Amino acid sequence: RVAAVQASYELMDRDATIDRVAELTADAAAQGAQVVVFPEVFIPGTPFWIDTQPIWDGDAEWFRLLADNAVAVPGPATDRLGAIAREHGVWLAIGASEREPSAGTVYNAVLYFSPDGTLVDRHRKLVPTGSERTVWGMGDGSTLRVVEAPFGRMGGLICWENYMPLARFHLYAQGVDLWLAPTLAVGDAWVASMQHLARENRMFVVGVNPRSGQVFVVCGN
Repeated sequence: RVAAVQASYELMDRDATIDRVAELTADAAAQGAQVVVFPEVFIPGTPFWIDTQPIWDGDAEWFRLLADNAVAVPGPATDRLGAIAREHGVWLAIGASEREPSAGTVYNAVLYFSPDGTLVDRHRKLVPTGSERTVWGMGDGSTLRVVEAPFGRMGGLICWENYMPLARFHLYAQGVDLWLAPTLAVGDAWVASMQHLARENRMFVVGVNPRSGQVFVVCGN
C-alpha cells in the first residue's frame, strides 16, 4: 500500500515541517501504508517568490531563509526523518531543498529512507526549470539510481525532469517497478504524462503534489 501525501508545509521552517511529516507519516502508517511519498521540496516548502518578483529586488532575505532551512545531508534533519521511517516501519520518500553540510549550493532533491531508518539514496533534480535556477543548483547523472526494496525497485524523477526521455530510459534500464514523481505541476496534461510513463515502462507511477485534487497512483499493465 502506497500513501501519496498531499498536505501543507510550514513555509521556510524545516523543523516545523518535519513535525508535520511525523504526523502525516504516522497517519499513513496507521492506514497500512508501506511506502509514504511526499511532494517536491516539501521541506521547507516551495520558494514561490521566484515567480512573483524580480530576483534582484528583495529576494536576498527569502534565499537566506531557504538556505538556512535546507536539509543538510547528513545532518540532524536526516536523522529525524530516518527516525520517523524507522518508528513506523515505512519506506519514506520526501522532496527537500538539500545541501551538503560544508557547501552553499541548494539542490532540489528527493531523499529515500528505508524502514530501518537508513538514508539509502538521494536524487538531485538534473535541470531546474526556468526561474528555479535562481535558487537551485544542477544535479548530475550520478544520482540516477533505483532503490532496491522487497517489493521491487523504486526510482523516478522530479516534476518536469519526467519529460527528459534519456533520464527516464536510464532508470527503465535498471528495472524500476515503482516510479515516484513528486511535483508542483497540476492539470490534465500532467496526469496524462504520468499515464504515458506508466504504460511506456509497464510500471506503477505515484504522482504527488502539495496542491488540491491531484494525487494518484496509476498502473501501466
